Amino acid sequence: MVSSSARRLATGLITAVSAAYSLLALTYFLHGPGYGATAAVATLAVISTHYLNMRAGLRGERPPAYPLTIVLQAFVTYLPDLLLPGGMSGVTAPMLAGTLLVFLPLGWGSALVVLMMLYEGIAAWWGVDASVVTFFYVTTVPATGAMTYALVRFTRMAADLEEARAELADAAVLKERLRISRDLHDGLGRSLTAIALKGDLASRLMERDPAAARTEVGELVQVAREAAQDVRHVARGYRALSLAGEVDRAVALLESSGVGVQAHLADVTLPGRSEEALAWAVREAVTNVLRHSRATTCTITTSVNGGTLRLEVANDGVLAEPGPDGGGLTGLAERAAQAGGSCTATRTGTGGFLLSVEVTA
Repeated sequence: MVSSSARRLATGLITAVSAAYSLLALTYFLHGPGYGATAAVATLAVISTHYLNMRAGLRGERPPAYPLTIVLQAFVTYLPDLLLPGGMSGVTAPMLAGTLLVFLPLGWGSALVVLMMLYEGIAAWWGVDASVVTFFYVTTVPATGAMTYALVRFTRMAADLEEARAELADAAVLKERLRISRDLHDGLGRSLTAIALKGDLASRLMERDPAAARTEVGELVQVAREAAQDVRHVARGYRALSLAGEVDRAVALLESSGVGVQAHLADVTLPGRSEEALAWAVREAVTNVLRHSRATTCTITTSVNGGTLRLEVANDGVLAEPGPDGGGLTGLAERAAQAGGSCTATRTGTGGFLLSVEVTA
């Protein structure tokens, strides 16, 4: 994973820098075994607290017993200045600078780093009177602190980006599943309803009117082929529909089921998403008329008002107890919203039902 690789790289760089400063601290053995041992213990304490703090920082967490570990690292960084000749904070303060910048608000951390720079500069100049050593101590504190801060920030950014990418991938999968579910419901619902109706009609006509029964069977086969085509379109993600074509199919299906239909479409060219939403609305409305009503008439009309086109599908045979919503109206509302409009479904005062969909024209 990217975040794991970034964390390993940052850990390696921070460890390498810490090891380099530790080797500098061990030069106190040149002043004697006692000073060397003191420097070694102090260095071990600094490295241990720095490791705990940085491990937590790279994981986007606070170290255990925060802020005690920060205070402890500062304590073991500056205590040897009282015990060793010339002090030792010049080689351990850069690590503390990184810790302060990572865990404190950037303004406070930067202010403390500036104070550390002043302290190291004054202490080095006062103790050894060497401009080169003073410059080294003063510059390594902000440089190492900024490097540590940048490494931790970049590691956390890599982890956040990886998490966001995983969430986007999950969202894309969920969106595709919802699309397939919605398209199967909206597309196959009308076809399967038509197949059932025509199959039932053909069985009733089989004995008294074989010719009409054969016609119904032929139309049933055609509808089944359209259903198979719908499935292929859903699988390929191809969902472009024509409003006029869908209205023509709706008229033919309703009339063959004994429902009188009147269709009046406004002569207007629609954006692809708007036309697709209205075509699906016609398909869903016709499916509901056949499944959930005893309609004898149905009207399909469109009208333009400013920049909005309104589709109305009305029938006169709503049942007293409506059937359960299979999610079709919810899907239509989602499609209408994507086309900049809305969808409403209401009972009318004459015992009918009206589906209205508005989209951007």
